[in-house]
Amino acid sequence: MAKPRTIHDFYGFPDELYRINYPSPGAPGHSKAVSGLVKTVKCDLDWGLDHASWAVLKHMYPKADIPVFEMSLDYSFNEWHPKPLQYHYQLGSQLSELRNRGVLIIGSGNIVHNLRLIDFERADAEPFNWAVEFDQEVKSKLIEGKHKDLLSCESMGPAASYAVPTLDHYLPMIYAISLRIGDEPITFTYEGFQNASISMRSFRIG
Repeated sequence: MAKPRTIHDFYGFPDELYRINYPSPGAPGHSKAVSGLVKTVKCDLDWGLDHASWAVLKHMYPKADIPVFEMSLDYSFNEWHPKPLQYHYQLGSQLSELRNRGVLIIGSGNIVHNLRLIDFERADAEPFNWAVEFDQEVKSKLIEGKHKDLLSCESMGPAASYAVPTLDHYLPMIYAISLRIGDEPITFTYEGFQNASISMRSFRIG
């Protein structure tokens, strides 16, 4: 849409977050191009930008002066039979033409994201051992280009079940790495944890 609305799709957080507005222009031309490139992707004119988009973009582009469109993740056939990560990896690779057109693609999530065990009282709480273990394991596999291992995160040791209790925050990374060309460099722009159970690791490809 030309003017996507700001959506506050979370509950129980500080009031300040619900007052944030991110009035960026939309990018209907680019979004329609995606639906042409990938037949399983459909355009929607109702949703807008949820916190997966604006919570990151408000720091990168605080003036909200760049055109933005959001791609939502369909990560399950139904509640009990999720689509395999290979499906998302292959779907992501079909978006490579966007890079050729100069479109910045951002995968917004957390490699480790467990709200059930979060320490809401202390943002700087010492991270859990399993969180550090899984975060480091993912970092190593990213550096080594072992994408197949990352597509089988459930087999990456006991820590994985705590680090990735649901796929919604892990999947954006899968889309990002599917767009890596050859041995393009990976640069870790930030490493650290928040509230004991959230990895804030960020990286840039290329």
